[in-house]
Amino acid sequence: MDRIRLKDKEFELFISENEIKDAIRRMAERIEADIKDTDPLFVGILNGAFMFVSELMSYLNGPYELTFARYSSYRGTSTTGTINEIMPIRVDVKNRPLILLEDIIDTGYTMQHVMNKLREQGASSVKLATMLFKPDALKCDLKPDYIGLEIPNDFIVGHGLDYDEAGRSYRDIYKLAVDK
Repeated sequence: MDRIRLKDKEFELFISENEIKDAIRRMAERIEADIKDTDPLFVGILNGAFMFVSELMSYLNGPYELTFARYSSYRGTSTTGTINEIMPIRVDVKNRPLILLEDIIDTGYTMQHVMNKLREQGASSVKLATMLFKPDALKCDLKPDYIGLEIPNDFIVGHGLDYDEAGRSYRDIYKLAVDK
């Protein structure tokens, strides 16, 4: 589909499922090389990263431990500026290397907050893998360790990303349409 409608907004095709999968496969290869001889805890950040986490872990295909956490800072198309911990990590992180798996980094505030908190809880290291990165939207000192694709600061949906909880299940990624 070239265009979709979610609630009151129109979106146009932006990144195909094949492009996304290729980027995730390349990221998995880099992660696998880096984690050799370690036993990291992977932490998928819900809800948005569920498709990314599933695909990445299938490429890693190892005995890795995976858990999930959920944080929220968005309402509609913009951030609220407040980070809510909806579902904390329920595994002891002390002295463990962690790799956070996030769908998208834009302002960076949520992941900066989470990473600092995990370091305070005693994680031996905290790395960040993101399917998508919006460098032009970044508002804090955060550098993802693994980036699938860098994208402009457009509002996007699909492949786990939503608009008010709608649109996550699309395999492709769509950006907000700007009709001329």
